[in-house]
Formats: sequence, structure tokens, C-alpha cells
Amino acid sequence: MNRRTLLHATTALGAATLTAGAAARAAAAPSGTSGTFGHDRPLRVHVVMFDGVEELDFSAPYELFSASGHFAEREVETRCVTIDGPRTVRAAYGTRLRVDHGWAPGEADLLVVPGGGYARREDPGVWAEIRRGALPRALAAATRPGLTVAALCTGVMLLSAAGLTTGRPCTTHHRARADLERQGGVLKNARVVDDDDLVTAGGVTSGLDLALWLVRRELGADAAVGLEEMLEYEARGTVWTARSRR
Repeated sequence: MNRRTLLHATTALGAATLTAGAAARAAAAPSGTSGTFGHDRPLRVHVVMFDGVEELDFSAPYELFSASGHFAEREVETRCVTIDGPRTVRAAYGTRLRVDHGWAPGEADLLVVPGGGYARREDPGVWAEIRRGALPRALAAATRPGLTVAALCTGVMLLSAAGLTTGRPCTTHHRARADLERQGGVLKNARVVDDDDLVTAGGVTSGLDLALWLVRRELGADAAVGLEEMLEYEARGTVWTARSRR
């Protein structure tokens, strides 16, 4: 059974679930999840922020993970973090956002790294963070059993700078794929590439598909369907998965 058939074969949950109480959420909970962690504590998602980050890159995953707890039995805690501690971040198109949380990957189950600023090397964004070096070093040091590192668009190039994609299946924005491959990534022609504790996705809008896939993986198919109903969006493209997840 392919992925779309599986998702649509589950019980569809309407957007009204967002305003329903605990009883409605319990009724909508999936019968089982494919995630690594149990239900004894929330799924903790940290979205990594930096100056020059693309607005849609971070906002789509942030909204999906924030809303996902309404469609699953397990709670989800989503926060934005920076390696510099609480501060105001200026995004690619000038949006200013107050980030209230500092770097704490030991408190996360899932790190999500957006992209931005890769096309203009002199501006704030991915290239500036690679030159500065602090964020790639922090990402390299964050890896541990039980943590999934995910990235989308040119945020994958930050993982590449950290050495996390070397020799591993991955993807990125189409304009950065050649760079990713030159730097040792094993490029896959898929919208989302799941290599267990490393999950990557293509450009910009792929953040929706990255988040939907990870919600399905960690919280169950019903939760992913509920989010699709809420968003009025159906997951696009192919998800390449490592053999252990097939």
C-alpha cells in the first residue's frame, strides 16, 4: 500500500478538532504510532532560528508541530531556539521575531533546521552561519541516540557544514543539490528523505511535507490526516525512507 493510500485509509479528522476538548482529542487519537518514543512525555520539537532564516521555512513546520497535539494522544511541545540565547531574530524578508528559548538539544526529541539566505552569500542566512561556524559546530555536537535532526531547504547545507550528511541519503533545495553532493551527501531525488535519525527535505514548501511525514512517523497516520484536513493541503511528492523503515 502506498503512502497516500495509507493516509487516506485512516480516519479523517476535521479542523473542528482544534477547538474540541480532551474527550474529542482522545477519540481522535491514533491506535498506534511508529515513533521511537512512548507516550509518557511530550514530543519535544525545537525549531532552530538564525538571522536571515526564510519565513516560510520555519513557520510551516512550527505551525504543523504546534497544532499536531490536537490530533494525537501524545502532547507536543514546540519551541523556537537560537544558539545565542533569547533574542530577536530578523528573518529573510524583514520579519522580526522574539525567540524566547536558548540552545538545549538535550531537551529535544526533534531538531528542525530551516534554510534561508543561501542565494546571496553576503547577506545574513545560511552562508553567514556557515562562515561564523558556531551553528554547524553546535549541530555536530548535538547528535545523540534518541534525537532526530531534520532540515529543509538550504538548512540542509548547515547540516552538511556540520558533517551530518556525509555519506548519508539526503536532499535539499534544487539550487543547492550540487553543493550538497560535492560535500559528500548521497543525493536522493525525493521531496523528503528519511534516513532514521536524519530527515531532510527540499525547498521552502517542502517544510509542510517534512512536518507531515514526521508527525505521521512519531504520532501516527491519524494525526497526519487531521493536519491535512486542517490545512486543506495534501502531502506532495515521494518520501524516500531507509530500508529499516520500509
